[in-house]
Amino acid sequence: MKILVTGCAGFIGYHVTKKLLSDGHSVIGIDNLNNYYSPALKLSRLEQLGIDTSDIKENIPVSGKNNLRFIQVDINEPSLYTTTLKNEEIHAVCHLAAQAGVRYSIENPQLYISSNIDGFFRLIEYCRANPHAKLVFASSSSVYGNNTSVPYRETDRTDTPVSLYAATKKANELIAHSYSALYGIQMVGLRFFTAYGPWGRPDMAPFLFTDAIWNDRPLKLFNNGKMSRDFTYIDDIAEGVCKVLLTDPDCTPVPSFKIYNIGNSQPVQLEDFISTIERITGKEAQKVYETMQPGDVKDTWADTSLLERDYGYTPATSIDTGLTAFIRWYKDYYVNRLYDHKNG
Repeated sequence: MKILVTGCAGFIGYHVTKKLLSDGHSVIGIDNLNNYYSPALKLSRLEQLGIDTSDIKENIPVSGKNNLRFIQVDINEPSLYTTTLKNEEIHAVCHLAAQAGVRYSIENPQLYISSNIDGFFRLIEYCRANPHAKLVFASSSSVYGNNTSVPYRETDRTDTPVSLYAATKKANELIAHSYSALYGIQMVGLRFFTAYGPWGRPDMAPFLFTDAIWNDRPLKLFNNGKMSRDFTYIDDIAEGVCKVLLTDPDCTPVPSFKIYNIGNSQPVQLEDFISTIERITGKEAQKVYETMQPGDVKDTWADTSLLERDYGYTPATSIDTGLTAFIRWYKDYYVNRLYDHKNG
């Protein structure tokens, strides 16, 4: 199959693209390589996928190894759809490009409207013009807001978001539902819970915790540390995304629109998560307890029974195993490379 992956240089996008290529599919990957966090990390991911990053020029396809073509382009760029993808026979679209970050959405709301609303609209219009292509798109557990009923189920109310980021993700679900109903396009939204693992984003808790502990810096714990997250290892996430992208569920008829939670279904208290990092690194955290931040939620917990029923999704990576792999990568990428660079 030929699959379009947006946000392929992002954390989840990289791992999904890697798995698709390893399974023998061809991928057209796009990413604007913005500076929300270091573009160097995104370029390193692309190098891992077989792209010669010195060849990258904006809006010009670059061929790599393993049936991957990469294009540095924004999903709002009209020529992407009218020219670059015009004659491509795309079998499925995996939409993972978005402006991420709950707290950042409070500081820079316009970026979220541009990328997560306008960009999603342009992509879904492309899908309307190519209705044979199944669309799988990234939603978020943040749509549940301050829901106090756990675990979160897809049938729970999601009309009270507490951040603009969450509001844009809920808007994506509504837009996709309307287009699916109007034009008969098969669309699946995946509500991601907290993903972590090698090549993870530096703005997310697993990295922030590990980086602070390793470098003997104070570590901020919001809501006085009384928070939990449904941390989900990235390989389990990528496996689930690819199952949804490449197969149809056993139920008949196949629904044209569906929403699923994709998480680990085993929430972990932040204090316990940090204790595991301390044990693996052999270093002690310097904890600073602070109040709840705007836009944050206290707990997340995914009920993934629907995804398990329809696609056989079964996350299998323990926190101990996942954090060990993440910290090994962190030390190799951030500690050892930095040391080598300093010493020539």
